Amino acid sequence: MAELWDIYDANGNKTGRLHKRGMPLQKGDFALYVMVWVVNQKGEFLVTKRAPDRGDCWHTTGGCAITGDDSLAAALREAREEIGIVLDPEAGQLFKRYNIVNTNGGGAIADVWLFVQEVDISDVVLCPIEIADAKWANSEQIKSMTHDGSFNYPYLDELFAYCDRLK
Repeated sequence: MAELWDIYDANGNKTGRLHKRGMPLQKGDFALYVMVWVVNQKGEFLVTKRAPDRGDCWHTTGGCAITGDDSLAAALREAREEIGIVLDPEAGQLFKRYNIVNTNGGGAIADVWLFVQEVDISDVVLCPIEIADAKWANSEQIKSMTHDGSFNYPYLDELFAYCDRLK
């Protein structure tokens, strides 16, 4: 069965229409996409490496919300599906929302979630069709990964500064 997504307008309002995964979004249509950052008390971030046929690069867990998901539900589901961890909804906060617009005028409403939670790396269970590896990395390690193109998130400095204030 095909995965279906709710379609949103550029302001994040549901349109009442659905989108079939794999089909191009029409101009003005947006899917809800979540990025899930988990940070521990040492200031390390849980990062994952995409499977070889999915880009083979380091990133954070994330994906599109399916029909009926709100942003938090999508974040919790993606963490469970991709890396096998159950995040505490009370430990999460919506850090940032921004739009990613494709060349055809459609795109994604990107919600960036931050969960301050301890996770034992040995408890991580990778979804092998999506994720090849996982590790803890501090902000300096992630910044060095941006130079090779692994991390391409426009808000990283803002995220790291915010997390530094949490310590």
